[in-house]
Amino acid sequence: MEKIKLKHISVVIVALKLLLISVVVIKYLPNASAEDLTFNQTFFWFLLAGFLAQIVDGALGMAYGVTSNSVLLGFGLSPRLASAAVHTAEVFTTGVSGLSHIKFGNFNKALFLKLIVPGVLSASVGAYLLGSVIDGEYIKPYVSLYLVVLGGIIISKAFKKNASKKTDLKKAPVYALFGGFLDAIGGGGWGPIVTSNLIKEGHTPSTVIGTVNTAEFFVTYFTAGILIFFTGIQSWQIILGLILGGTLAAPFGAYIAKKLAVKTMMITVGVLIILTSFYTLSKVIF
Repeated sequence: MEKIKLKHISVVIVALKLLLISVVVIKYLPNASAEDLTFNQTFFWFLLAGFLAQIVDGALGMAYGVTSNSVLLGFGLSPRLASAAVHTAEVFTTGVSGLSHIKFGNFNKALFLKLIVPGVLSASVGAYLLGSVIDGEYIKPYVSLYLVVLGGIIISKAFKKNASKKTDLKKAPVYALFGGFLDAIGGGGWGPIVTSNLIKEGHTPSTVIGTVNTAEFFVTYFTAGILIFFTGIQSWQIILGLILGGTLAAPFGAYIAKKLAVKTMMITVGVLIILTSFYTLSKVIF
């Protein structure tokens, strides 16, 4: 593992993105209709949504999937199609975000190696179940309640003096297992679960955010691949808008993560988790 260098991770990210682009262009693009590829008002709205969501995700390590998925469900897409669209777009946004975080130094290789394998495996299982067996909507309320509590814990941690900086990463694979699975079946959740728990333990927010975002590329890649196998690619305007907006915003989010104060980031992360979780709960209740 010591022989793995940052440039190797960067090369793999670029290679996998090129492979996905080739598959989409060769296999799925010929089936798109002229209407699918007409850049109308829908495309530009989702370009803006993708830009804003990725600014927040790149800076705080979460919320791209949660916010984008909520918007797509509001547009009437099924949870399966919404998750497929979000994860397809995230392959591109998380790839650029991960490369940007590596460039700005927001990266811990030891943490990355502990996250990637359990995250990819559990996400692959979750994507398969969502694609062929279950509806991810059923467990969303329980995940949201958990995240509300977690958001409160993070905010309280921000106000504690002399918070210790832990280097123990033993629980990281466990967070990755839960985060990858719930992200795949719920259309979002990797950042809120993995980033939030690591920050809650006292790890440096900017490093956690950058590392978790880089690992998210690989988690998202396999999730998108499996869901595309079951659903194909639909809602081209939405996906392309999210991709372009998120890709443009990714470097700015990574830069902001490097500059924000730790306390400010923890409070912002906590508030964001609580608000998005309450929003998800309100959709279920009402």
